[in-house]
Amino acid sequence: MLLRKIARVIVRILLFFMFPITVTGRENVPASGGVILAINHKSNLDPVMMGVFCPYPERMTFMAKAELFKNKFFGALITKLGAFPIQRGRGDIGAMKAALQILKKGDILMMFPEGGRVRDGEKRRAKPGVAAIAARASAPVVPVHIKNGYRWMRRVTIAFGEPMDLTEEYGSKPTAEETQALADKVLERIYEL
Repeated sequence: MLLRKIARVIVRILLFFMFPITVTGRENVPASGGVILAINHKSNLDPVMMGVFCPYPERMTFMAKAELFKNKFFGALITKLGAFPIQRGRGDIGAMKAALQILKKGDILMMFPEGGRVRDGEKRRAKPGVAAIAARASAPVVPVHIKNGYRWMRRVTIAFGEPMDLTEEYGSKPTAEETQALADKVLERIYEL
């Protein structure tokens, strides 16, 4: 926890000198209970921005591609900062179980429904994991849109949308097609912010 607090202060100061940052809708993140932050993914700075500007950073964890954990030092560092590995491109049951445990504990799980970084203007179909985990855990999903690029002194806006209940339409065990439709709906809501 101390490492997270120190890192957050240092990074906040650095970001202050790099970009003017506007944050809206932070009140949309529930103060308690498991919740998924579903974020568009433009840059490697996205998890850093969330770690600094999420209203409850001490509760936040995030999935990171397994390749990032190959370097022992970097893997240990991001683990301390709340990351856990996911094998991309195939169903990773271990990551799914870890995500469900995180939500059950009442923590915040940060996910990127696009499945990887996407350039400005490019759109991608959502990966179904965000909807599958949200439905299974009956956890709300807060869509988050990071707008504008990370260019020196160019404004970056982080918009937190209203929570989405993905169990309303199909319950906690949607079919594969329903799960994909829900994931696409989350990504669409992110882009609308």
